Amino acid sequence: MRVPRVAYFPDSFHEVNGVAHTSRNFVAFAERRNLPFLCVRAGGRTQAFEQAGELRTLELGRGWASVGIEKDLAFDALFWRHASAIRRELERFQPDVIHITGPSELGILGAYFAWKLNIPLAASWHTNVHEYAGRRMNWLTQYLSEKQGLATERSIEAGALHVTSRFYRLAKILFAPNDELCKLLEKATGRPCHLMQRGVDTNLFSPSRRTRAKNDGSFVMGYIGRLSIEKNVALLIRVERELAAMGLDGIRFVIVGHGSEEASLRAALTRADFAGVLRGAELAGAYADMDVLVFPSHTDTFGNVVLEALASGVPAVVTGDGGPKFIVREGETGFIAADEAFPSAIARLVRDRSLLQAMRRNARRYALGCSWDAVFEKVYAGYLTALPSAGFVAPNAVEAARTT
Repeated sequence: MRVPRVAYFPDSFHEVNGVAHTSRNFVAFAERRNLPFLCVRAGGRTQAFEQAGELRTLELGRGWASVGIEKDLAFDALFWRHASAIRRELERFQPDVIHITGPSELGILGAYFAWKLNIPLAASWHTNVHEYAGRRMNWLTQYLSEKQGLATERSIEAGALHVTSRFYRLAKILFAPNDELCKLLEKATGRPCHLMQRGVDTNLFSPSRRTRAKNDGSFVMGYIGRLSIEKNVALLIRVERELAAMGLDGIRFVIVGHGSEEASLRAALTRADFAGVLRGAELAGAYADMDVLVFPSHTDTFGNVVLEALASGVPAVVTGDGGPKFIVREGETGFIAADEAFPSAIARLVRDRSLLQAMRRNARRYALGCSWDAVFEKVYAGYLTALPSAGFVAPNAVEAARTT
């Protein structure tokens, strides 16, 4: 009986997004447990192979043919030049399962080698690329009537979902961050889907990192994430204006992140500090100094930043779409609201500081029950259902055997 040998091909690893954040924690989990794990990823400009214990990493550079998708993310149309290096490491490592995270150049190569070497393929869904495709057609739909624009976006979404689901159909088993997406994928692909949620480092993200003075009477609204159209960040402008119209003073935004909508937000928000991209202790401190996280995205599959905010003792206001609504407990750790209700939900916390303090305590308590180890134990349990023999066990079974 042994733990499956996993070759993991993440879409992104070093960048600032949910896939990269989850992938870094997955590698850290494998390293902590000394699991046989090969991570094939993009980064830098040269090929680099490293091994530490059972953990192996093959980092491959993107080249001049790369097309920018975000400020820190690209797609290299000529990434196939690394195929021989990838095959060599896969044949040396002998994985029991190959796990991809999407239809990137890494995902395509991972799926190809799973087929070529007859290795079971697992695929996790981290990004609603079909919804992103619809939102990013705004440059065209803004010139159409509201009805025509909405119909065009929905048509693009449906087409993108159809194409993406055909790719995911190559896998034997799927993972998604919430039950809603699992059901959608099972219907679209005919493949079984298991939960692959997100965890949080409650030592890093903690109320203890709050540095604001106790007599600071201001109310800090935070946004953390990509500043792009699919994140619905334009709602932040409406929130500020409507709260001002209510006569609420001492309110300001702290915006952490970068993206194409940054210039428009800087021009429209009158009381906002733009911190850029923060990491580590700086990011944790920014969370802890907030009073509420304002997260208006309709397209996020989970919402890492929401869980990190709760761990920092910061309640969140989120929409009723996507993954964040599964994290926030209405009225206990934040609010789930329609776009037009965001200002009134935030105003409740501004006016009722006892409610705010209760939510801060509840948020921290909830986050303490969310660990990365529990997330990835469930992923390995999912692998077992896709492997052809019964000779495998999950990492927690190995740990239990070692301690008995």
